[in-house]
Amino acid sequence: MQPTKCPWALTDPLSEHYHDQQWGVPVHDDQLLFEMLLLEGAQAGLSWVTILKKRPAYHELFDHFDAQKIARYDEQKFTELMQNPGIIRNKLKISAMIQNAQAFLDTQAQFGTFEQFIWQFVEGQVIQNSWQSMSEVPVSTKISEAMSKALRQRGFKFVGPTICYAYMQAVGMVNDHLVDCFRYPQLSSG
Repeated sequence: MQPTKCPWALTDPLSEHYHDQQWGVPVHDDQLLFEMLLLEGAQAGLSWVTILKKRPAYHELFDHFDAQKIARYDEQKFTELMQNPGIIRNKLKISAMIQNAQAFLDTQAQFGTFEQFIWQFVEGQVIQNSWQSMSEVPVSTKISEAMSKALRQRGFKFVGPTICYAYMQAVGMVNDHLVDCFRYPQLSSG
């Protein structure tokens, strides 16, 4: 018998694997926090499965999300990225990724780790929600609005409240698996 899963995970195998293995798992590793922030920004206006399909290309083309390297991308590298069909070829999004790498490094320098900065918005604790249906899950919250404002003040781009909430879900700052999903109890801290 198949375990019950969040409905959005059942649309395709990539989404299902991501749901089962990664979505909602608390992330405290700066490298993965950075990767997910860039990917959530790239996703703006698109479906998440589009990004999942292109994730291997993003890894390769963006130096495995090495912020030090991305922060130094020049016009030639920007042009190469814009010509590569393996990623979303959007000037604003690619520029934002480079700018976000610089802002990420500045934030790391100030806080010691990006994790210290980003997890402060939930006071270092996963928010345990208990949604019965997808229609109950918000697209943004007061916390994601505060995070968005703070990130923008630090120079980040493509970090609106909705993107920040999707980011919070992805990196496990909130447990938004539906209560009947097999992952919900696995990721519940209570």
